[in-house]
Amino acid sequence: MKKSSFLALLLACGSLAPAVAAERVTLKIAHFLPASSNAQQHVIQPWCDTLARESEQRIQCQIYPSMQLGGTPGQLPDQVRNGVVDIVWTAPGYSPGRFPRSEAVELPFMLPANGVQASKIIWQFYQQALQEDYKGYRVLALHSDGGMQLHTTGKAVRSLEDFKGLKLRASSRMSARLATGLGAAPVSMPAAQLTESLSKGVIDGALASWELIPALKLDEVTQHHTDVPEGRPTFSITLLGMLMNPRSYERMPDDLKAILDRNSGDALVQRFGEAWENELARARDMVARDSVASFEPAAYQNLREAGDKVTAEWVADAEGKGLAGGQLADRLRELSRAAGVEL
Repeated sequence: MKKSSFLALLLACGSLAPAVAAERVTLKIAHFLPASSNAQQHVIQPWCDTLARESEQRIQCQIYPSMQLGGTPGQLPDQVRNGVVDIVWTAPGYSPGRFPRSEAVELPFMLPANGVQASKIIWQFYQQALQEDYKGYRVLALHSDGGMQLHTTGKAVRSLEDFKGLKLRASSRMSARLATGLGAAPVSMPAAQLTESLSKGVIDGALASWELIPALKLDEVTQHHTDVPEGRPTFSITLLGMLMNPRSYERMPDDLKAILDRNSGDALVQRFGEAWENELARARDMVARDSVASFEPAAYQNLREAGDKVTAEWVADAEGKGLAGGQLADRLRELSRAAGVEL
């Protein structure tokens, strides 16, 4: 081979090297719900598909639903922080004491019963007041579960008095406080145990989002569903979010970081919100129309007053721990009002 031809070949090979050697990234993602859940089917998997498409398949995901890597839902923050996985989708409230300021998001009757609007408020609240809670994580999104309704088996609940003596599943420390404040007995359990516990009479009902109805087939074991009056703040919400290990992020090439960044934050919050809106509507259509009712205004006001006491107790506890509980509650109210929520 002539020397000039050999040099030309070397140059050609060199120009191809970056494309051949373009780094690929596989993101391990864990969460606590089944693969068939709204979270995976309508957000996590489509989000991964978007990352793959925009990166020309250089970003791939391995998703581990239903705690396939072991542990409990409350340990997901540890799994991502310790590098067992790169990303988790979790409920911060499942890890009591880990994210103390974030409990304010779940205070009673603060946020609307929907996906998009509540999630936008939460993301603003995170940016302004909650970042201290998430040191050691890269927060990709925080969002609402669409708000809690009351789903019961044998007894329809229409007033504050009807709560007395009920055993209600509570998903977090805040919803347990609320159940107690309403006169019920809170029972803590993972979402995966909810359907069986209702069917066997271990509990009488649950404060839970409509979104859980299809995922857990709650329509088959509950007969009564009570909501807040239209347009009014819901009982509480379960804060949900996607957290990433910062080291996993820093290891990514800059061009792949840019793809991840533009599909996270506001964009991912919007994606979660829309998916929850769609699922809330679908879930309501799954139950018999005559099984759904709303509290009358006077009864709702009684619930609000009970919820206000719960908020006051949380503020006092938070401030006793050195947190600005009152300021956090006030800021969340301000953001809700600014978004048009009737508090």
